[in-house]
Amino acid sequence: MNFKPITHIARVIVAITFIFSGFVKLIDPIGTAIKFEEYFSEDVLNIPFLIPYILPFSILLILIELLLGIMLLVGFKPKLTVWGTALLMFVFLFLTWYSAYYDKVADCGCFGDAITLSAWATFYKNIFFGALVIFLLLNIKQIKPWFGKTLSNWIPFISLVGGLFISYYVLQHLPIIDFRPYAIGKSIPEGMKYVEGKDFPPIHDFILENDTDDLTETILEADKALLILTYDLYKANLKAFKSIKPIAEKAIKNGYLVYTLSASSVDDFNTMKEKYELPFDMLYCDETTLKTIIRANPGIMTLEKGVVTGKWNWTDLDKVKLKQ
Repeated sequence: MNFKPITHIARVIVAITFIFSGFVKLIDPIGTAIKFEEYFSEDVLNIPFLIPYILPFSILLILIELLLGIMLLVGFKPKLTVWGTALLMFVFLFLTWYSAYYDKVADCGCFGDAITLSAWATFYKNIFFGALVIFLLLNIKQIKPWFGKTLSNWIPFISLVGGLFISYYVLQHLPIIDFRPYAIGKSIPEGMKYVEGKDFPPIHDFILENDTDDLTETILEADKALLILTYDLYKANLKAFKSIKPIAEKAIKNGYLVYTLSASSVDDFNTMKEKYELPFDMLYCDETTLKTIIRANPGIMTLEKGVVTGKWNWTDLDKVKLKQ
């Protein structure tokens, strides 16, 4: 029986899936790092000693996944590519089975924030792709370059360089595409409403409070608000607050409500506030929520009646736009 047509179909399906999965994570490697931090925690795989290295580990894994998909599609070194794909599929299969069986990680982050699947749905998805990869292993001789040997050799190299550039760019700025419910143009109040068929609304932990009051509604109902987000002051670039100060002063002059949102202690913030003579106070917000809102520490977000109108990494403070 001639399996060549089926081999081509399986090859394209696996390749495109790996390319898509790798790309949506490449544009937000910090999101993947956050997910691996969850996997490496004591409650899951119990390997917390690897947590300090999760960002470079995540970028490496993302690039491997992306390149394997590209290499499989163009037919670059079929044996190396298919066996590498099989090894990665085995790792994914184990992680998703472990998450589902022991109910450890609700969403594996296989497709970043672009597509969310339940733990068991992800596991069954990986079984399907694992079967396709096994089929490719059995028919590896039928995988040939589609674009000529020279071009098939250059495409993976160019893709690697491009992948490294994209990962560097988004780490210095913000994700190129934002799939999260806090993306520019999204309404936070709308995101806090329940969706039929879902256990939780897209936004279910956006709570801003100080020692005495819950100011969530105050912020979301404000005509204009500027929020400086820093999930952990000890990990933030504190010198950035020197540049944030004049922006905050201008925002206050223009009628904005201005606060820092952080999961750090108020005492730590007040020490920094006094040092840099900052004209705003701090509201407590959950660390995971802050990491979800913006991939920067610190970062700035502007709101108008709860609608996100702007987000910037502290490295792009010169691009912050304020309304009069």
